[in-house]
Amino acid sequence: MATISYVSTVQKSTQSVESKVLARVIRRGRGVVVVPSDFFDLGSRGAVDLVLHRLVGKGRLRRLARGIYDYPVAHPDLGSLWPSAEAVARAIAGRDNIRLQPAGAYAANLLGLTEQVPAKVVFLTDGPTRNVRIGPTVIQLRRTTPRNMAVAGRLSGLVVQAFRHLRRENVTPDRISRLKRTLPAAERRALVRDIKLAPSWMHQILRELAEG
Repeated sequence: MATISYVSTVQKSTQSVESKVLARVIRRGRGVVVVPSDFFDLGSRGAVDLVLHRLVGKGRLRRLARGIYDYPVAHPDLGSLWPSAEAVARAIAGRDNIRLQPAGAYAANLLGLTEQVPAKVVFLTDGPTRNVRIGPTVIQLRRTTPRNMAVAGRLSGLVVQAFRHLRRENVTPDRISRLKRTLPAAERRALVRDIKLAPSWMHQILRELAEG
């Protein structure tokens, strides 16, 4: 009888954790990407892992990769859509306590400087180098220097990495004008404080971008 009572208590506890996890996911909305550590305040690691496994089995969550899940957006024609690389990156950064900085063609695309949507999305990181495949997209975390990560998460970091990808000859007046139209003036003015962390060939371009 004591064993039955214990099993019943564990089942009720797990069900309680499951309802709380699901409620939090739903509250955050479709398209959210989550990791187990998002729920450790609701139950033990074992309980959370079991709950996430159950929710995947019930079709409430989707397992994207080891330890990464999403609450997918449902499209009437395309079915469940894949989450954005940015959403996946935020979840990984929170889980692993690392910083990430968009780089390469992805950085240029985020700024609207190119229409190219890369099959491999690159983030610089102060964590280990590794690849994470999410559906058709490979997210590459590439370890880099402290100097490159000094502006991670700021507009200057995104602009510098986009310009690195484009190279000097392709940072044209038209592209600078586009950035002046699309980026808020206050954010552009803040670029000046990080000029010292950019390659020397970008200094005048960043000053020009910060003006007006």
